[in-house]
Formats: sequence, structure tokens, C-alpha cells
Amino acid sequence: MLKFICYPKCTTCVKAKKWLDDNKIQYEFRDIKQDAPTLDELTEWYNGSGLPLKKFFNTSGMLYKSLDLKNKITEMTEDEMLALLASDGMLVKRPLLIGNGFVLVGFKEVEWNEALSK
Repeated sequence: MLKFICYPKCTTCVKAKKWLDDNKIQYEFRDIKQDAPTLDELTEWYNGSGLPLKKFFNTSGMLYKSLDLKNKITEMTEDEMLALLASDGMLVKRPLLIGNGFVLVGFKEVEWNEALSK
């Protein structure tokens, strides 16, 4: 079963959820604010994504900006970044779609379509 991790008030997440529903794709829904990803989950997803770790940060979020992470992230180790992401779900870019053999960060319809048609 796919894991769909999002923040219900996020417009991009709403679009992604509608896309999943319109395409009759079953998934397990998880609110990132109510049930933030753990350090182990984030580590597993990062390792399975093939993406740079900075792609997992919600760079447009208020928390990211208030912590001045744009300037601090370049000096951080992967372990420090993962621990920071695990400290607050609102730091994590969303939506996340986790399936067998893939991890998608953010909603790009073409990418999602491609991953789910395999």
C-alpha cells in the first residue's frame, strides 16, 4: 500500500490527493503535522529516493525561514539534517508518496504518473 504523507491545509497536497483519488489509486493517508516522520523513516526514505537530502526540506515554510536554514543547511552534516527534519514535520517538503521501490517528494504529476505506471 502506498503511503501518502501530507499537510491537509497545503494546496499542493490537496491537488496531489485529488489526483490520487481521481486515478483511483489506493493509499494510506498520514497528516505530517499530527504524525511526523521519525528519524528512521526519513533516513530510509532519503536512502531510497536518490535525491539530495536538501530536497526533503520545505524551503517555503515559515519554520525553515525563521530558523534561517537557507544559510545554515550547507554547513550541516547529513545526520544533523535528518535529525532536524525529524524534529518537526513542518520542515519536511510535502507531499511525500512512498511506494515499493520509490520515494517521491513534492507533487509533479508527470513524475507521479511515471512512478505509478511501472
